[in-house]
Amino acid sequence: MASEQREKIVRFYKGTEGEEIASKLADLAEQALRSQKFRLSGFLDPYGQDIAETVAANFPGLKVDFFGGYQGAERQRALLMDASFGGKPSYELAVVKAAWNSQFTRLSHRDVLGSLMGLGIERDCIGDIIATGDYAKIIADKKMADYLLLNLTQIGSSGVTCELDDLSSIAPREERCKEIKATVASLRVDSIAAAGFGSSRSRAAADIAADKLKLNWQPVKNASQMVKEGDVLSMRGRGRLEVAEVRGQTKKGRIGVLLKRYM
Repeated sequence: MASEQREKIVRFYKGTEGEEIASKLADLAEQALRSQKFRLSGFLDPYGQDIAETVAANFPGLKVDFFGGYQGAERQRALLMDASFGGKPSYELAVVKAAWNSQFTRLSHRDVLGSLMGLGIERDCIGDIIATGDYAKIIADKKMADYLLLNLTQIGSSGVTCELDDLSSIAPREERCKEIKATVASLRVDSIAAAGFGSSRSRAAADIAADKLKLNWQPVKNASQMVKEGDVLSMRGRGRLEVAEVRGQTKKGRIGVLLKRYM
């Protein structure tokens, strides 16, 4: 039965961006049910979390929960658990604080992530990175923490010092939301992005070509992709944009939309 469910899941996601993660999650689901215990995934982005929920819904007797270290975490680990398991499993998380001298250096989330990837660390071993002016808190698989403490000595051209920190030190994420009422010529992704992020369609198209824009956490393939109510666009460095409502055509033939921009 479980193998049939796995084949169904893999077939559904075959040829999509989610094929590899769907296969891994289906394997973890089978293992959790076979052992009557639980299995932990690596860190998943929101698209991966959607896949994990789909996997759990297709395996009878399987539950799924998520945690990324603090309230509002974007990247979270999925806990796939047999419904009969009565224990209290751990998400096996740690947080490493990497500090630098902000008097001489300005480092961003992208700088920190680039240095982690440069150490050969797989992306699913790293959760959210909370970067401030003079330090970054890196949520990671607990097994990765010692490696980071020993090997993360430089970010960009700046030396850093690392130490273990507490998850409780990370404040819940508070997002500001701005509602935007607009009319667009069509529901093309470049039109919606331009209206929501306050740019021109040509600038939105350039951002798409530069791989800065994602639709439902998947890369946008071209500027003519269509969006629908409920879709989420995310722009590197600009936040997220939700298509909250499509309100129909105006007298001039344009389409009214209500967008919510989270910053």
